[in-house]
Amino acid sequence: MASEPVPPVDVEAGERMWREYAAAHPEAVAACREHTIEHFGDSQRLADELLAEVLSGRKRATSELVADFTARGDELPRVGSHWIACDGRGVPQIIIRSTELRLGPFASADDAFAADEGEDDLSLISWQANHRRYWSRVSAARGRQWSEDDEIVFERFTVVWPPQHAD
Repeated sequence: MASEPVPPVDVEAGERMWREYAAAHPEAVAACREHTIEHFGDSQRLADELLAEVLSGRKRATSELVADFTARGDELPRVGSHWIACDGRGVPQIIIRSTELRLGPFASADDAFAADEGEDDLSLISWQANHRRYWSRVSAARGRQWSEDDEIVFERFTVVWPPQHAD
């Protein structure tokens, strides 16, 4: 069940973090200037839980419905793009860089991807149960019904900033 919604992200702090990263890694930014400032999940609790999994090194993949990108007016990410991940208060904590992306239906998730998402017991069965529940909830919040045939963005990533968290 979702808890309190995540407040708006701190865009000014996110852009400041981006400038620090760009100064330290101009080659990565030159290769792909695209970046977003966002959070994991749909609640403060989930944003904090998933960010903690990333910070621990356990989580190096994520997945999101293509419909959620289009509903926000966002383009799909591409390999090399960055996103600044915020905590449940909307405060930027790390910069992530996409290393692998693919589109597919729910059934195309495999054991390796489920393990790389780093959630629960790392099993595909657990991944399926949790994501069915999550995508049903976020789709209902947008006034639509989720289907296992909906296109999903499967993304693997690396943490690139700040240095103490970088892979």
